[in-house]
Amino acid sequence: MDNIGLYLHIPFCKTKCPYCDFYSMRGDVSDKDMYTISLVESMENWSDKLGRKADTLYLGGGTPSILGGENIAMLTRRAKNLFGVDGEITVECNPSAVEEDFFEAVADAGVNRISLGVQSVIESERKKLGRFSDREIIEKRIEQSKTAGIKNISLDVMLGVQEQTMKSFDETLDFCIASGATHISAYMLKIEEGTPYYKKKDSLNLPNDDEVADMYLAMSEKLRANGFEHYEISNFARSGFEGKHNLKYWNCEEYLGLGPSAHSFIDGKRFFYPRDIEYFKNGGEPIPDGNGGDEEEYIMLRLRLKDGIVFEDFEKRFEKIFPRDIIKKTERFVENGLMKCDDKSMALTEKGFLLSNLIIAEFI
Repeated sequence: MDNIGLYLHIPFCKTKCPYCDFYSMRGDVSDKDMYTISLVESMENWSDKLGRKADTLYLGGGTPSILGGENIAMLTRRAKNLFGVDGEITVECNPSAVEEDFFEAVADAGVNRISLGVQSVIESERKKLGRFSDREIIEKRIEQSKTAGIKNISLDVMLGVQEQTMKSFDETLDFCIASGATHISAYMLKIEEGTPYYKKKDSLNLPNDDEVADMYLAMSEKLRANGFEHYEISNFARSGFEGKHNLKYWNCEEYLGLGPSAHSFIDGKRFFYPRDIEYFKNGGEPIPDGNGGDEEEYIMLRLRLKDGIVFEDFEKRFEKIFPRDIIKKTERFVENGLMKCDDKSMALTEKGFLLSNLIIAEFI
């Protein structure tokens, strides 16, 4: 059987960013230590139940680095022991929530990739996002990671934030390029219901949709000119540094997610843990979420990738010819420069990425 991906959700944060609707909370040292033990127990149970190997490990949040180097190292070592993880091992970090010896501790345990939340290097923009580390701290964390031997570094940035301009966003991109990052994830700000941003959405000073679209296209051109491939709607990588764990999601491959709010796809079934840390710590079972991996889902996920849908791969997976009526539907999008299609594949262009939700909805 193919190897799965393993995701561990760390639901703790120093403070809640005003735009974020991910499941997270504050916690003291004992909360974090006890939760770490709960994750280890869950890994042990699932390892026995599945008997599967994993070739990627991703610790996301929340703010995983807030657990501390010792706890992250423990989780990493147990994951390697229980699931045989020997590939990409990523930990998300907030620059303001990292101990001085954090990178050495996690590198020693086998972590080989860091995802650092930059969002913006413009101080006024960062403060409005609820991010409190300055540019110097971000630079320090990048250098600490490299010194510890973790040189595969992904930086997260955001488009469309308060008071952002093309010039200020360009400054953030220049910083990321100069930092030596191997990967850049760029997310458009989305105002989620139930967040502080949602409550004051009409008073936020945000760039308009056209301005954000211009930023996105200019970013794609700039990063490509500096050696980054735009391999997924929101992701850019230097050659060989694509995010292997997240590619499992977009390739409709299997993964196990542990922790409150974590989702899984195993043996054609989807399931998830509720957004309730006590439920998880008390050994609650995940909630079934129906079947997964059908043709529609595969099309939806693969169209997020630059390579799109390779017809030969579709035909091997589903043992049928790719539907010609879907290929026919691409014609008007190709004419408008939003898609490309030939006898081997169909894919969105960079302009098409901007309208991906609308275009993909035509095919599923």
